[in-house]
Amino acid sequence: MSAKKKEAHALQKIVDINRVVHEPARLLILSYLYVVESADFLFLLRQTNLTKGNLSSHLMKLEKAGYVNVEKNFVQKIPRTLLSLTKEGRKAFHEYSQRMKKIFKELPG
Repeated sequence: MSAKKKEAHALQKIVDINRVVHEPARLLILSYLYVVESADFLFLLRQTNLTKGNLSSHLMKLEKAGYVNVEKNFVQKIPRTLLSLTKEGRKAFHEYSQRMKKIFKELPG
């Protein structure tokens, strides 16, 4: 395969990446959730340095995509939101990371 065809092939793979996962704030959220069983909202808020509204907005998009499970409950009358990756979310994050590794490996130079 010629160098131009390889470059075009690599660029097409970039175009085909999962845009829900690729957005930087969502990628950061998914990265934290990927390595834990679950995390509460305040933990993610501190780790990501996002605002409450921004974090909430991204979590809603991830939940709508079926990637994050949101569980709301009370601990001694204090509301608590627990977040975890669904099987689909874990799979999407893994596939995204594998695809990005492959894209970087195939880039010329």
